[in-house]
Amino acid sequence: MNAQPLAIPRTPMDTITTPLHARAARDRAPTYYTATLQEETRYPTLEGHATVDVAIIGGGFTGVATAVELAERGLKVALVETHRIGWGASGRNGGQVTGSLSGDAAMRRQMQRRLGREVDDFIWHLRWRGHDIIRARVARYGISCDLRDGHLHAAMTPAHMADLQRAFDEAQQRGMGSDVALLDAAGMREHLASERYVGAICNMRNLHLHPLNLCIGEARAAASLGVRIFEHTEVLEITHGPRPMLVTRHGRIHARQVLLAGDVHHQLERRKLGGMIFPAMGGIVTTEPLGPLAQTLNPRNLAVYDCRFVLDYYRFTPEGRLLFGGGANYSGRDSRDVAAELRPAIEQTFPQLKGVRIDFEWTCAMGIVINRIPQLGKLSENVWYCQGYSGHGVATSHVMGEIMAEAITGTLGRFDTFALCRHISVPFGRALGNPLLAVGMWYYQMREKLRG
Repeated sequence: MNAQPLAIPRTPMDTITTPLHARAARDRAPTYYTATLQEETRYPTLEGHATVDVAIIGGGFTGVATAVELAERGLKVALVETHRIGWGASGRNGGQVTGSLSGDAAMRRQMQRRLGREVDDFIWHLRWRGHDIIRARVARYGISCDLRDGHLHAAMTPAHMADLQRAFDEAQQRGMGSDVALLDAAGMREHLASERYVGAICNMRNLHLHPLNLCIGEARAAASLGVRIFEHTEVLEITHGPRPMLVTRHGRIHARQVLLAGDVHHQLERRKLGGMIFPAMGGIVTTEPLGPLAQTLNPRNLAVYDCRFVLDYYRFTPEGRLLFGGGANYSGRDSRDVAAELRPAIEQTFPQLKGVRIDFEWTCAMGIVINRIPQLGKLSENVWYCQGYSGHGVATSHVMGEIMAEAITGTLGRFDTFALCRHISVPFGRALGNPLLAVGMWYYQMREKLRG
């Protein structure tokens, strides 16, 4: 494909024209998602005392989704967030809802002891349950989050294509024939104006969306069901006992049950949770609006990610911007210049975009687990935790919210399947864990290159 020089007409209208709550969003990351919020949150800070059935720590997808599930079951719930709803990875990610599980091989090995022959059915259900929850919740509560169908899992080598063939065959056996198609290089070019790939699975069950608007919309749904939400409310301590309590700077919440759903950001309960989850910093950028070129590059408006262990992922926004992420930094340190790091990958994927202007750049701290299995468990009789999706959190967090709501209300089957998994706790926490992750990622990247 001969790339033509980039020619994008630039007028005053090439800036964001959707609602920008600039003043209210000053304490959010300067992302494309912040600039295109449908509504900003204005929940109070906790002052004084409250008493509820369940208190949830963390206003990301796990906490908010669990709050909705519990409130729909009739429980009295309070949710506290140190910053704002969706402040962390839930409001900064790539916005792709896919049936991928980072730790599926490890899950199969460990869960087989409990589930036997049913383990493959259990894992397959996990892959797609989040999609159903999100679709139903968006419809039920009228959440505006740019929900779209369609995704390409793209192969860059013949070895990748062999992996995709096996995934496609399984999807066919599982009855997904009308949702998936296996594309060769020529078929791929009909879906995407890029020469970088040798094929793909086109999956129309997968979704892409505006994650911050989804998270805030779900919080609004929770509040409509009676959930008390408190922002700018940091939990300083969890007091355990028959009736646990959350201690904040200006208040207390007494509860029958507590769920810790802060993922990689909180520093609570270090004696038991220290050394179990580590931050990896992903970078994301959004270009200027591309005009008609966006339709030329991606005529079916599909989200994309490739088959590499450290992959690129991207999609186009409703305004025709390319939202592109990749190159995770496993040292735990933030990136210095995200646009400079990602521009080469953008231009390799789409040479037509050489020199394109980058309007937004930001980082997203993902909670990485050594064996990639989400961590569900109990810290004491009435205090639970749920964390660690290793970069696959949009769909998985909604499944975990359902599982945690089941467990808190007495149905422990799926929770126990996860809670019985063994996890690696690294001594000295992040000081040793992040260097080990970086070495591990280097190993897998080298093995991938040798595989070809």
